Amino acid sequence: MSVKKAIIPAAGLGTRVLPATKAMPKEMLPIVDKPAIQYLVEEAVKSGITDILIILGRNKGIIEDHFDRNPELETALSKPGKEKMLEECLGIANLANIFFVRQKQTLGLGHAVLTGKAFVGDDPFVVIYGDDVIVGDDPVCAQLIRAYEKYHRPAVGVNQVPWEDVSRYCSLKTTPIEDNCFFVDDMIEKPKKGQEFSNYSILGRVLLEPEIFEILEHTAPGANNEIQLTDAMAVVARERGGMTAVEFTGKHYDMGNKLCVMQAQVEMSLKHPEIGPAFREYLKEIAKTL
Repeated sequence: MSVKKAIIPAAGLGTRVLPATKAMPKEMLPIVDKPAIQYLVEEAVKSGITDILIILGRNKGIIEDHFDRNPELETALSKPGKEKMLEECLGIANLANIFFVRQKQTLGLGHAVLTGKAFVGDDPFVVIYGDDVIVGDDPVCAQLIRAYEKYHRPAVGVNQVPWEDVSRYCSLKTTPIEDNCFFVDDMIEKPKKGQEFSNYSILGRVLLEPEIFEILEHTAPGANNEIQLTDAMAVVARERGGMTAVEFTGKHYDMGNKLCVMQAQVEMSLKHPEIGPAFREYLKEIAKTL
């Protein structure tokens, strides 16, 4: 069955990047001239996904506005010389079939995904974590979809993280299959020292089947007293035939980390067709003063 649906949980409070996120969702933090969440939607679209559900919390209506039409702005941009800007604005509203639902309580990533049960129905779907922008020529969602079609198991996007950081993520029990793919038969969220299976951690992308909802409905709060998606996926890994881990290609930026936000700004500015060359020269001059 082809994968055409995605869920983007975007209800978190963004406390790690305060005060910037006091009144603005972290998903709307700009990377050069696009908000972070637009990179996520564009990745999904490039992967063949047509229907996207964004999970919102309170005070995040600005995300809905970003993906909606804006007649006043479109009228202002309809004048000669502003055709490119108009085309870009119209393109945002037409990227995909985008739906929104409110997570009324922030009870964890697993709870956020559970709010998408009616949207998913009986179809496989991708979860794109709202904090994680991944930039590369081959979209990570597409890499997971290919693995799902080949191995017929739910899939997770992983990379190796420094051992000292594993406790901030999750740890997977992996067995190599071929190339960059592994079989996963167990995992643990935010392991304490000595509980780690490996330093392979999920970084922002998973592909699941609808059976996950029945598991989530019976998942007790775990780390941080939240309903953890990892705990439900661990049941799939241990009891439902396992999962496939794909060591994905692409540069990962954690938009809940201030240093990573600035790295994204600098590295994407260097690649930007409009400002890239001038920004490169600016950095060279700045580097002389360091």
